[in-house]
Amino acid sequence: MQVGLQVRGVCVFASVSKTTPISNQKPRTHFQQEHWPVQLLRAPREHVMLHSASALCLLLFAVSSNLAVAIRKDKRPPQTLSRGWGDDITWVQTYEEGLFHIQKSNKPLMVIHHLEECQYCQALKKVFAQNEEIQEMAQNNFIMLNLMHETTDKNLSPDGQYVPRIMFVDPSLTVRADITGRYSNRLYTYEPQDLPILIENMKKALKLIQSEL
Repeated sequence: MQVGLQVRGVCVFASVSKTTPISNQKPRTHFQQEHWPVQLLRAPREHVMLHSASALCLLLFAVSSNLAVAIRKDKRPPQTLSRGWGDDITWVQTYEEGLFHIQKSNKPLMVIHHLEECQYCQALKKVFAQNEEIQEMAQNNFIMLNLMHETTDKNLSPDGQYVPRIMFVDPSLTVRADITGRYSNRLYTYEPQDLPILIENMKKALKLIQSEL
């Protein structure tokens, strides 16, 4: 597959947990046995041992607490079908499933083609997920699908297979190639600053259903 906007990049996340090193130095005592009775020597030694054991327990507790915090920070939520485009949206898993649901619900299908390693896709995804108007319309008025691969339907790539690319399909199973963005060489791509155009196109897709179907 040839992707026009694909840019490869790698992000590495590392979690570092700070732990307190356990000292191997033993507490020093200055008791001289020849100057003290046995009964008096026994009590301070027991006190020193008890103090050392208490300090060691506190140290181990601190180390385990720091380790538990690091594990919680490293834990990631399970991957969902949203792939970061909006966790409150109900996403279908396949194109065929989306076609089934638009016929049943009489809602348009919105198909987002993207790749994880594409920096333009990531930039669009961020603003898409943060825009309340887009999220509300997507959740309530559309059947939503995001894909990281091409489908067998060539109508979803009328001017090439590039990403990001957003297409609309109406409940009559017609790919609406007439709903385009602002770029003549990439009719169905959107950049972060193009969200107002995307919002208008989403509204246009909804109006076409009311006027044509």
